[in-house]
Amino acid sequence: MSGGGGLLEPTLRNILCVINPLREDWSIRFNIIDELRAVVQSIESLRGATVEPFGSFVSNLFTRWGDLDISIELSNGSHISSAGKKHKQTLLGDVLNTLRRKGGCRKLRFIGNARIPILKFETAHNISCDISINNLSGQMKSKLLFWINEIDGRFRDMVLLVKEWAKTHNINDPKSGTLNSYSISLLVLFHFQTCVPAIFPPLKEIYPGNLVDDLIGVRALAEKHVEETCAVNINRYRSDRSRIINRSSLSQLFMSFLEKFSDISAKAATQGISPYTGQWEDIDTNMRWLPKTYALFIEDPFEQPVNAARTVSDKQLERISEAFQTTLNLLIAANQDQNILVSTLVRPHISRFLAKTPVRYQTNNSYGTRPPIQRAIQPAVRVQQQFQNRRSEMRQNETNQRPVPAIRSPKTYSQAQRSWRPRSET
Repeated sequence: MSGGGGLLEPTLRNILCVINPLREDWSIRFNIIDELRAVVQSIESLRGATVEPFGSFVSNLFTRWGDLDISIELSNGSHISSAGKKHKQTLLGDVLNTLRRKGGCRKLRFIGNARIPILKFETAHNISCDISINNLSGQMKSKLLFWINEIDGRFRDMVLLVKEWAKTHNINDPKSGTLNSYSISLLVLFHFQTCVPAIFPPLKEIYPGNLVDDLIGVRALAEKHVEETCAVNINRYRSDRSRIINRSSLSQLFMSFLEKFSDISAKAATQGISPYTGQWEDIDTNMRWLPKTYALFIEDPFEQPVNAARTVSDKQLERISEAFQTTLNLLIAANQDQNILVSTLVRPHISRFLAKTPVRYQTNNSYGTRPPIQRAIQPAVRVQQQFQNRRSEMRQNETNQRPVPAIRSPKTYSQAQRSWRPRSET
């Protein structure tokens, strides 16, 4: 399937050139984490707590304008800490008051009645931040998405492109009843599981069982169990010589993604999406999901049977389906020019960047290749190593304040990352 007069592939590549984070985007976010760490250290009720990022920043699935998710981890010796919802609300209230006194944050908002209480604010760099308490499960889910991306780098490209497309069509806003960014990533992941030939396996083959249920006891041991299990299974999948390699171009994957979910509103009435099993599941026969109380069911593969798309409303599901169908129809239409493609795929402020980026890259099969991107983009492994080193430095600094539990060294973690590089890098 092709469209846009052959312009879609180079247009998608040029969009990636623009939305990929620069080194300064990483530095800005590290500085925000450091500043928040100083704030947390100044709060008596949070003495001994650590500040750790998660979400798209850690999974390396964020764009230049992506949000930053941060977890404040409470001190509990070497064991995984737990805190009740009311206690979390109280602690986030302390953080809110301290940030107000400090100044420099905009749009401070406390959402205490959410399933997971969250403090939201915007920095001077226009980066939206969400702070939660003891969100270890969020941190581990983020790492798992990063490791899965190491199977095939096209996953990251697709997630970034689909997120931008979703924002362009106003269907990436859970507050208004559309998709959150995590469920969008799961949709792309599910697409990679169900395309032919499949690019990803069912996630039960990567991590069998329920990740969140396994995060108990000594933190270092729980994390080690998860990481080693994933390492073994990812390496087994990648080294399977009988596996047929999918060599679809980015544009082919994008088009088939739109086609697969263009009737999602009709399909969602009877079926749910399960990245854990890697297939559509009939809701009426799935005992984990009954009773059906959602417009759209995208099962969180790391926390079954939680619905990652629980905020989607019936009315907005129709809009989501229309966005898929409308975009698909436009892209398969003949003789479209790049301006029409761009206005369909990105928001206006990004299209202004693209106007300065001429179409210069085209291929019939882009598997394992990249356009000449003129940006200082850090390889994913190096970024994760930088994150781990920074986390280690933060914990080492906190040693001056209190004893901290031992964690596995960043070296061990980065060695595991290097062993999972995509084939195109080895």
